[in-house]
Amino acid sequence: MLFVCNLYIGIWNFTKMFGITYTTPNSTFSNVVIETPDIGSPIFTYLIIAVVVIAILVVVLYYLRQMLWQRHHERHEAFEKIVLLVTLPKEAAEADNKGGEGLQKIQETIGTAETFFSSIAGLKASRGFKAWWLGREDHFAFEIVAKEGLVYFYIVTPRKLQDFIEQQLHAQFSGANIEEVEDYNIFHPQGVVVGTFLSYKKMSALPIKTYRKLDSDPLNAITNSLSKVPVGDGAAIQYVVRSAKSDWRKRGVKIASAMQQGKKFKEAARASGGMGAFFDKLPIGKGKKNDGPPKEHRLTPLEEEMVKSIEEKSSKLGLDVGIRIVVSSQDEAQAKRILDGIVGAYYQYNSPQYGNTISKKAPSHNKLVRDFIYRNFDEKRSFVANVEEFASLFHFPLLSSETPNIKWLVARKAPAPTDVPKEGLLLGYVKYRGEETKIHIKQADRRRHFYIIGRSGSGKTVLMENMVVQDIKDGKGVGIIDPHGEFVEYVLEHIPKERAEDVIVFDPSDYERPMGLNMLEFEGEDQKDMAVQEMVDIFYKLFPPEMIGPMFEHVMRNAMLTLMSDPENPGTLAEIPRILTDPDYQKYWVAKVTDPVVRAYWEKEVAKTSDFHKSEMFGYLTSKVGRFVENTAMRNIIGQQRSGFNIRKAMDEKKILLMNLSKGKTGDVNAKLLGLILVSKIQMAALARADTPEEQRHDFYLYIDEFQNFITPSIATILSEARKYKLNLIMAHQYMGQLIENGKTEIRDAILGNAGTIASYRIGVEDAEVLEKEFKPVFNAYDLVNADKYTAYVKLLIDNTASKPFNMCVYPPQKGDRKLAEAIKQLSRLKNARPRDIVEAEILERSALGETGAKQGPPTGESLGR
Repeated sequence: MLFVCNLYIGIWNFTKMFGITYTTPNSTFSNVVIETPDIGSPIFTYLIIAVVVIAILVVVLYYLRQMLWQRHHERHEAFEKIVLLVTLPKEAAEADNKGGEGLQKIQETIGTAETFFSSIAGLKASRGFKAWWLGREDHFAFEIVAKEGLVYFYIVTPRKLQDFIEQQLHAQFSGANIEEVEDYNIFHPQGVVVGTFLSYKKMSALPIKTYRKLDSDPLNAITNSLSKVPVGDGAAIQYVVRSAKSDWRKRGVKIASAMQQGKKFKEAARASGGMGAFFDKLPIGKGKKNDGPPKEHRLTPLEEEMVKSIEEKSSKLGLDVGIRIVVSSQDEAQAKRILDGIVGAYYQYNSPQYGNTISKKAPSHNKLVRDFIYRNFDEKRSFVANVEEFASLFHFPLLSSETPNIKWLVARKAPAPTDVPKEGLLLGYVKYRGEETKIHIKQADRRRHFYIIGRSGSGKTVLMENMVVQDIKDGKGVGIIDPHGEFVEYVLEHIPKERAEDVIVFDPSDYERPMGLNMLEFEGEDQKDMAVQEMVDIFYKLFPPEMIGPMFEHVMRNAMLTLMSDPENPGTLAEIPRILTDPDYQKYWVAKVTDPVVRAYWEKEVAKTSDFHKSEMFGYLTSKVGRFVENTAMRNIIGQQRSGFNIRKAMDEKKILLMNLSKGKTGDVNAKLLGLILVSKIQMAALARADTPEEQRHDFYLYIDEFQNFITPSIATILSEARKYKLNLIMAHQYMGQLIENGKTEIRDAILGNAGTIASYRIGVEDAEVLEKEFKPVFNAYDLVNADKYTAYVKLLIDNTASKPFNMCVYPPQKGDRKLAEAIKQLSRLKNARPRDIVEAEILERSALGETGAKQGPPTGESLGR
């Protein structure tokens, strides 16, 4: 329109050049001579045709350009946009929103958003023929979306400006997490869609109320209206933004200047540009007589404030802004109520008399939805807001926000260490600010042990599964103690065929072919005392200390030492009841004892004890051991003279030892006993490696899930010394309280003091207070409590030095081969386990269970065809 008006002025001046004029009396302008072309002149005819042709061309060009704009944005530019989900951490200690100090804090935080938007407003606006013909391609969309019961904050950016927007966002909001996501959908297939445009009612030079003039965070009213959107419905507020050209600022300066010179606002606005300036240029009325000098208008105090606000708005960078609100609901009335509630939240910005107001614009429904989906910039419905105004209209949620259901970043993120190894065992990856870094750990650092803690279902086992599968494929020796069974089954499905012969599966629930496990089996006299002490500690672990006591320990120690007096033909736990109750059997073993202290126990102490006291003392011990002997499955395991596998040999030959102690199949106490025995035997086997030069010892990686059930206080020895013998522990459990017994924290302290690498998944508040000291200052207790699923906070040992903590994602589990797993299990049970009938016959004869007469001594394995 302005182009056609200026064309008219140009033609008028052109006709004057040719002297084509006429005069006519004019009642209004009686003293003015109006020049007009001669209608019969050929030149006039040509001019009329030229004007019509030009007007037609302008209209055609305008609609052609509009069509090309839409086609270009929807078919090309829309696919070059990236949708970014922005979440910020919400700390436990929220800002105080009451009083002057709270308001000042809010304004300072929103001021950070203003700085962020200044970087966008400072971008050079696209110019040139391409920008005019196809439209600008440098606009962003800032969106607040209510869907699935949560309120999300998105930024949609052109791909070419993605790095810019992320860098600027991180510069102002260091804790923000930016995640590239697929576009969201708020529309319901059978729903009703309503919406509107919002725009300034008056010219853009006039400002609205900003956060500096409001008493609270203006975003609260907007997000509160969105938080009320029911699950199943959806709503979105879309701000389409681009840097504004400088023309708007010049006009604001002109208006303020004209008002200061004594003009009213309307006169100043008319003189500043636009259609008012055009009519002032017309020659009509140029000769009107003036009755005298114009009266100078004196500004009122509010008008002076108005001038000041216009100047302040013009002093800051500006943004071209378009606002769309779209609501989708299954009920039309409800959709309209939601829309009215959102629109009503914008009335707080209105300054009706001496400022600007925000009003609804009646939309074309199809155009509104189409422009919303493609995020088109609609110049007809846009306005200019400076960065302070836009920061008031949109900013990311503050810590003091009381709006429920906002999608917060539940825990902060941190980058991977700069010196993270490029080789070694792959643990996971860190995705930070668009860059993905793989996390490896060196073999030497693994010898300082790996400690994992986290609530059930947080991802601990997935991390261990990934680690152990890599170890197996790398040809390393591994052991797994699994109290649930799924861990072992997963690993079996991922064992390469070439390592099938290395697998030993210890499964107590295999009743047909039980595998022996004898705690009283030992190699060398130096292991005898250690085995006995470990067994005593195991019983303290299984039963309350007040139920054991020093007398139980005294009798138990001597009974076990007696049954261990023949290294070539050792006794078993299943024979303890018999050695206490059968005098002949007792004499048989005492005759083999060489330790004078143990002989004195039987020949002097027991022999001089009355039968009443013997029955009372021995009966108490038998009741504890009998709990396991009386269980058929357990008796067939712990009653075998020789274990089904040699742990020292398995470690030295890099075997794969899988111990499936599923509580559901074996029983809780039984699983604990077997696990404790296994860990103790592994510890003894590791310490026995002292007879081998260190450089010839192969690393053996022992994975223990729910490890608190399978350790005794000697774990401190393993953690501090076993690394020398290359027994590397990977321990996982759920919470610290599992490591504290009777108020004693020795086990917990030993683990935290000796574990080289710590991985913390989501944990409880009490544990977070303890581990916070390990992860400060990068992460605090709030972060540890709110860690994402399958995400761990890690303090990694790098070249024997603790790294700066970071958060790591774990790769998901992979599908395995079940048929191969079954075949490997069958191969292992045939090689390492024995038939049930043979085992039971041997145990019955050795322990004389069910017989009235006593045997002179235990049978040998050969007598039963072993």
